[in-house]
Amino acid sequence: MREKPAVTFLATGGTIASTRAAGSQGIRPTMTAQDLLGTVPQAADVAEVTAIQVNQQPSASFGFAELLRICALARQQVADGAQGVVIAQGTDSIEETAYFFDLLWDWDAPLVVTGAMRNPSQPGGEGSANLLAAIQTAASAAARGLGVLVLLNEQIHAARFVRKSHTFAASAFASPIAGPLGWVVEGIPIFHTRVPRHPRLEPTAAMPAVALVKSVLDDDGRLLRALPGLGYSGVVIEGMGGGHVPMSVLPAVGELVAAMPVILCSRAGAGEVMRHTYGFPGAEIELIRDGVVPGGALDGLKARLLLTVLLSCGASREEIAAEFSARGYLAN
Repeated sequence: MREKPAVTFLATGGTIASTRAAGSQGIRPTMTAQDLLGTVPQAADVAEVTAIQVNQQPSASFGFAELLRICALARQQVADGAQGVVIAQGTDSIEETAYFFDLLWDWDAPLVVTGAMRNPSQPGGEGSANLLAAIQTAASAAARGLGVLVLLNEQIHAARFVRKSHTFAASAFASPIAGPLGWVVEGIPIFHTRVPRHPRLEPTAAMPAVALVKSVLDDDGRLLRALPGLGYSGVVIEGMGGGHVPMSVLPAVGELVAAMPVILCSRAGAGEVMRHTYGFPGAEIELIRDGVVPGGALDGLKARLLLTVLLSCGASREEIAAEFSARGYLAN
């Protein structure tokens, strides 16, 4: 018989592992990695699964140190022979953690992040189905070379594009720009598209503080002016539309560019930051000319992570601009 692939399952808590104790208010992560694996006996048909309990916490409380530890553990599992890795976590920060892992992941072995929108005690709780589909994807030869993937609701998303778009629906995760890469049908991962990989980034210093500020109507720029004094090393501005800020904040933006890297994204949620269209004060042409770096199709959350990792790698401003051009825009 053909040998089944080895898959490591790393459990970190989240809704997928949450239950309500008798007499308590609200649910909390309590189910272990072994508990969760026990809900999907079908996984044994496709892989030899090793379950490891990493921690037991809501994903909103993750920090970079913990994510680096989880990523290092996943990398070690592949180095030791795992042909794929599954991470189960809370959905609050999946769109961020998956992209962070993707920046540091250079294996062909897939790293699949999953979770659940409904806890196991709810009717229609989908955690077991998501976990099984994630294991099937991690064990699949078709998923190799795709980097970090996010699997929920039978859909397989690239970490680069996925975002959480609803607070409680099972269909909360979507990739507005590219759509899902594929889906799991009758236990088989099927991919209809692939995305180019980028070289792995390797942090060599502590993660610096990078701010994320959304442009809003009638903003006066006081938050932007406060950032250097608060110890930030960079900032991502989510501009309006194609990448525009109010004229009133232009002096503050200019002061920031002189002090730190400034990345421009859009608060719209889909599309790319424009580079050559609008010429009015506060629009992208003037901002880019003055030193702001366009973030392409990356939203503010992902651009913040990329800038944080680049700064931790000691990247120069020229290198930061080049990386955002390569990773943010689908075509150059």
